[in-house]
Amino acid sequence: MTTSLHAAPQSRGPASARAPWRDWLALALLMFPVLLVAVDNTALTFALPAIAQSLDPTGVQLLWIVDAYPLVLAGLLVCMGSLGDRIGRRRLLLIGSMGFAALSAATAFAPTAEWLIAGRAALGFFGAMLMPSTLSLIRNIFAEPNRRRLAVAIWAAGFSGGAALGPIFGGWLVEHYWWGAVFLVAVPLMLPLIALGPALIPESKNPEPGRVDIPSIGLSLLVMVPLVYGIKELATAGPSAAALGSMALGLATAVVFVRRQLTLKHPLLDMSLFRNRVFSMAITANILALFSFNGFILFLAQHLQLLEGMTPSAAGVAMIPALAATVIAGLVVVPLVRKVRPGFVVGVGLALSAAGYSLVTFGNHDGGPSLLLAALLILALGVGTAETISNDLILGAAPAHKSGAAAAISETGYEVGALLGTAVLGSILTASYQHNLRLPEELTGAAEGARHSAGETLAGAMDLAAGLPAPAADAVRQAAAAAFDSGVHVTAAIGLVLMATAAVCAAVVLRKVPKAA
Repeated sequence: MTTSLHAAPQSRGPASARAPWRDWLALALLMFPVLLVAVDNTALTFALPAIAQSLDPTGVQLLWIVDAYPLVLAGLLVCMGSLGDRIGRRRLLLIGSMGFAALSAATAFAPTAEWLIAGRAALGFFGAMLMPSTLSLIRNIFAEPNRRRLAVAIWAAGFSGGAALGPIFGGWLVEHYWWGAVFLVAVPLMLPLIALGPALIPESKNPEPGRVDIPSIGLSLLVMVPLVYGIKELATAGPSAAALGSMALGLATAVVFVRRQLTLKHPLLDMSLFRNRVFSMAITANILALFSFNGFILFLAQHLQLLEGMTPSAAGVAMIPALAATVIAGLVVVPLVRKVRPGFVVGVGLALSAAGYSLVTFGNHDGGPSLLLAALLILALGVGTAETISNDLILGAAPAHKSGAAAAISETGYEVGALLGTAVLGSILTASYQHNLRLPEELTGAAEGARHSAGETLAGAMDLAAGLPAPAADAVRQAAAAAFDSGVHVTAAIGLVLMATAAVCAAVVLRKVPKAA
């Protein structure tokens, strides 16, 4: 049965009589943790070389510095969203903000790699309290659908804008200060929320929450952590017993988790939400939008830096117009759904993502970065369009008292979509590159030793070329560029088919959702 996202809002008590300006001030405060989490997701990449020099971590420790945060975050999003429904979303947000600020300050001055890994894991714990709380609070602060839709668009714009600023901001901080500044910046960002949140953000929670089911929390961790770890291992190391076994464990535990939720009177995750076709399709659209975006960014970043010779900062600046388009598209579609059905808007957004991939699939990449950047611009317009409306559909389809759980599912979709985009498309790109690479047969002794790393990644091939005389170096670069380009064509073709299929499904499944009033 389809639930209209324009149904009359449920009462939210005293908050419903609030002056509108207080609601918008509350939204402004909620944007601080949104920006922080988005920047934190992308800024760390630029701090890794400085961290490696300062703390001298092993290769495994360096990977865990990166992975500890998203593994804990993804594993706890669902249970934290449900916990917010029970104890109060504002309370959970403030606890998470204070914990995140304190741990960020401690992590910024980490004296060892082990300290930094532990700090990153703890940040994932408190970070999982932030994002579901912000989105579920928006659902309850803005009960009127049109105002809520604009608020969700601003929320999504903040997330996209923060992701865009992350590489540039992180690079600037590391260049002008030290790697710890990337973490320390969380403290001033959290202070306004901690100081003013209790007065301006209304509390909301499920009036009949039931008890917290501890075994379900453990099961949710055993679903997400092995699954996310397996996906990341598959992306970085290819198929292996560890990656496949970890993913199998996550999927098997998911079956146990779902069965337990169906038998509980007060489940950690209300599976009845997924019976709503609008809710399920909107979640799927969210996952696929992030899948397409992150997968595209993966090979574009390598192309700009390794084949076009751009610095990381210059590559980040080149992507700003497209990332700004994500923000603009999300805001523009808010009034559009008053004239056009939301399902059509989501379908068009996913179709734009398919169009961006089609440029890459059928285009010639030899003319510089302009074609790929144009494709990213089209893709970004599609992601901004689909993401904003799908988030609003998710919140509108769920009852108000379950908004924390719905927001947590949406946030988990973000994480899973981003990981799958990197893992699936990244693995296909790497496999195609390795299969099609044809290095010159004759190399010097030193270069022969580097042939293996060149055959593994584009970066390895560029390193090999840097140590060769001009004729041999040019031959290696051309061979690597051709192999990488063939992989990009294959990857883009898969993205094109997937996004086109998703666009049709979204338009069909969501076709009955009415236009906004």
